[in-house]
Amino acid sequence: MTVTLEAAEGVATLRLDRPPMNALDVATQDRLKELAEEATRREDVRAVVIYGGEKVFAAGADIKEMQVMDHAAMVTRARALQDSFTAVARIPKPVVAAVTGYALGGGCELALCADFRIAGENAKLGQPEILLGLIPGAGGTQRLSRLVGPSRAKDLIFTGRQVGAEEALTLGLVDRVVPAGEVYEQAHAWAARLAKGPAIALRAAKEAVDTGLETDIETGLAVERNWFAGLFATADREIGMRSFVEEGPGKAKFL
Repeated sequence: MTVTLEAAEGVATLRLDRPPMNALDVATQDRLKELAEEATRREDVRAVVIYGGEKVFAAGADIKEMQVMDHAAMVTRARALQDSFTAVARIPKPVVAAVTGYALGGGCELALCADFRIAGENAKLGQPEILLGLIPGAGGTQRLSRLVGPSRAKDLIFTGRQVGAEEALTLGLVDRVVPAGEVYEQAHAWAARLAKGPAIALRAAKEAVDTGLETDIETGLAVERNWFAGLFATADREIGMRSFVEEGPGKAKFL
């Protein structure tokens, strides 16, 4: 399998495994969607790490496969391509991308689907599609601009240039830079910490933030308001407030 999902103690690792560069061919895209939907359904999965291995995250689409596709073929495929990445972005649990080596094109777009990105010092990120006479097609024009702002996104998309880990951190494209050998360990630790948190509240927080970015502020506030009130019906809210009153902040042990 080119993508696998393994879970233990609440944390699932969504692992790309298509040597040597984890090129995202059609089969890999479809498998990614299938496993993202599985991670969404599984109650034993409370947080997810996306990982490509020690040497590379994903160097982009399979260009040889794409080269033989004509317009009609891509009209059919483009939606499925976006749907596979959207399935990752819509996982209603905390998701962190552990980025080592190249995360280019579709690889960068996959990292953008995570809630948090930890990059190794050896990481190289970018959207080089323009160099092929194309534009990003798996959400790059939308998610990148929302993350780093339109001007910075256009710089990366218009030029197709790659940025190293430190520049990516400055741009806001990644959230933390660590030694390459520590990327997965730190990403897993971040996910494990959140896996112990209140699952429904985390889901609510993620949906409220993401929906707010996709719509006007009044709609976003309505989503926030409804989730906020709804959480008062959950056991986690009872546990959290009781623990705060009896033991002080930060000591609650959620279900």
